[in-house]
Amino acid sequence: MNLKTFNMPQPLHRGRILCSTSNFPRWAGDSTTPFVLHLAQDLQALGWQVDVLAPHAPGAAYHEQLDGVRVARFRYLWPEYLQTVCYQGGALINLRRQPLNQLKLPPLIIAQIMAIRQRLRTTRYDLLHSHWILPQGFSGRLACWRLPLPQVITVHGGDVFGLRGKLLAHFKRAALNAAAAVTVNSSVTEQAVLALGAHCPRMVRIPMGVTTTAPDSIQQATAATLRQHYAPDQPLLLFSGRLVEEKGIADLLHALALLRPMALKPRLLIAGAGQDRPALEQLSDQLELQDQVHFIGWVEPAALVAYQLAADVVVAPSRTAANGWVEAQGLSVLEAMAVGTPVIASRCGGVVDAVAHEHTGLLVAEGQPLQLANAIARLLQDPALARQLSQAALIRVQQYYSRPASAEAFAGLFAEVMNTRLDV
Repeated sequence: MNLKTFNMPQPLHRGRILCSTSNFPRWAGDSTTPFVLHLAQDLQALGWQVDVLAPHAPGAAYHEQLDGVRVARFRYLWPEYLQTVCYQGGALINLRRQPLNQLKLPPLIIAQIMAIRQRLRTTRYDLLHSHWILPQGFSGRLACWRLPLPQVITVHGGDVFGLRGKLLAHFKRAALNAAAAVTVNSSVTEQAVLALGAHCPRMVRIPMGVTTTAPDSIQQATAATLRQHYAPDQPLLLFSGRLVEEKGIADLLHALALLRPMALKPRLLIAGAGQDRPALEQLSDQLELQDQVHFIGWVEPAALVAYQLAADVVVAPSRTAANGWVEAQGLSVLEAMAVGTPVIASRCGGVVDAVAHEHTGLLVAEGQPLQLANAIARLLQDPALARQLSQAALIRVQQYYSRPASAEAFAGLFAEVMNTRLDV
C-alpha cells in the first residue's frame, strides 16, 4: 500500500466524474452540510465535469442543476415519504434513532447500484468518486464489476467509526480493496481505515476544504448587528452543528452554569438543528440559563460567517458516541478558524490535526464541563491570548485547509488514477 499525505497537485488530466453520495443538499439553502457540493464546484472550476448522484428525498427534485452542479436523485422507496434513511442529520443518526430504517438499507443499496449502472450506460465517465465506504463505496464496487471504470472512495469518518460488526467490516474491506485509491480526511480516519485490515492499493490524506476568503463588508456589518442584538455588553459564545448527543452541547450548557462562580455570564448562541433540541432546551431551563442561551435554529453556511465573526469564542465540545463515532475532521472548527475567531474544542477525533493546543486554539478532554468552563474563562479574560491563537489558526487553515487546496489535491489524485489506467 502506498500511503502518503498529498501536498502538491500533480499535472491535471481533466475528465468527467460521477460523484456518488448519500449526503448532499436537497435544495438551495438546505440544512444538509454542503461540503460535497463545494468540492464538486471547486473541481469544476479546475476544468472537471462533475455529475452528482444522490438518494431522493421528499420535496427534492429528481434532476436539477444546483449552484452550477448537475444533480440526479434516485428513488429507493414508494411512497416517497418512506425515504428516511439519509439526510436530516445523516444516515448514522437516522439508523440509530429509528432502528426500523435498517430494513430500508437493502432497497437503498439496490436502487443505488441500478442508478449508477444506468448512468454508466448513458454517459461516458472517466472515474467514479464515492463518498463514504458504506453504502456508496460498496455499491460502486458492485456497479462497476467487470467494468474498466476506476473508483476513488473518500472516507469521511462516520463510515469507519460507526456501522460496526464483522459482516459490515467485511463489506468495507471488499469496497476498499477494489478501489483504485482511497482518501481520508484526517489522521484519526486514516488510523481507523488501517485498523480494518484492508489492503488499499493507494491511500491519501486529503482534508475537506473550507472557505478562507476574508469576510466582506456586509458580513462584517451583519456581525455587528448580531452582536448588538444578542450580547451588547457581555461576551458571546457560538456553537454550530447538529443538535445530537455526540456534539457535546450538554457539556457546554453545564460549563456555562459553572462559569457563574467565576463572575462570568457570557451569552451562548446554538446554531443548528437536530433531534436533541427539545432535550437540550429542557436542560437549559433546568440549569436556569434561559437568559444566556439562544437556540437560533439552522443557519445557512453563507450566513454563518457573520455569527462566527460576532462571537468571541467558537466552542466545539464533541465527544465519542456510544457507537464509536468521533469527530473525524471538524469542519465547523475550521470555518471559525478561517474567519479569525478563537476556538475551543474537545481533544476528540481529527480535530487535533488542526487545533494545536496553546498554538491554534485550546483543547479540553471530552465530556469534562469543568475543563471546558476553565478554557472559556481563560480566553475571555485574556484577549491577548485569544488574538494570538486566532492569528496562528488563520494562517494554518489558509495553508492546509482551504477549498482550493483540497480540490487541487483531489484533482491531482484523480489525474494519477486515470493516467495509471491509461498506461495499463
